Amino acid sequence: MTALLQLEGVHKNFGALRVADGIDLEVTADQALGIIGPNGAGKSTLFNLVTGALPVTSGRVLFDGVDVTAQAPSTRCRAGIARSFQIPHPFSGMSVYENLLVAAAFGDTGGAAGKAEHCAEVLERTGLLAKADLPASQLSLLERKRLELARALATKPRLLLLDEIAGGLTQAECDALIATIQSIQRSGVAIVWIEHIVHALISVVGRLAVLHGGKFIADGEPNAVLADARVREVYLGIGAHEQHAA
Repeated sequence: MTALLQLEGVHKNFGALRVADGIDLEVTADQALGIIGPNGAGKSTLFNLVTGALPVTSGRVLFDGVDVTAQAPSTRCRAGIARSFQIPHPFSGMSVYENLLVAAAFGDTGGAAGKAEHCAEVLERTGLLAKADLPASQLSLLERKRLELARALATKPRLLLLDEIAGGLTQAECDALIATIQSIQRSGVAIVWIEHIVHALISVVGRLAVLHGGKFIADGEPNAVLADARVREVYLGIGAHEQHAA
């Protein structure tokens, strides 16, 4: 299958600091890719480069075969790229429903009637329909996470980037969120998910990549990647002597 997202030799420097070091990546339209890595590995920066929130220093970003490297975030969003953020920042003075309408307008998903119908569908899909008229400031952590996901879905994405959306949830809340993400992936939306809660991640994704020092050091079937000696040392902090003892 042709790649939906392609990164070709992507570099990102902040002065002398290089946070993306020649990244190559392909994600097809039917994939759910998980990304793990230690803090400071460049994971959130990678999302910012894909969405256009940060410009690349060099390299190319392509979406559905189109070079979007120089395109604004709004243009990329309307093409089908959406993301959630690790820390939800809803429009607190607006209702849950109004938050989705803003996102739908940003995603340019048709006329007013179509946007309203689509937002209602997203609210039901993410378990927020009963909270539609509630100010976003009154939501629980799980509900704010769901709203973050719902706002991304309101733009009608073809590629959904999730940034540590399971963090801070109880196991039951995490399980409920996983079920929602699985249903989104089954509906035909490609997913790239950054997450530290690995058991949640591998219950959804069929492919796992490990980012370290601004480049990928492993990429493949999740259990095989987690068993890789270098991954265990870099990400899990298990040295070679400990692996041998185990």
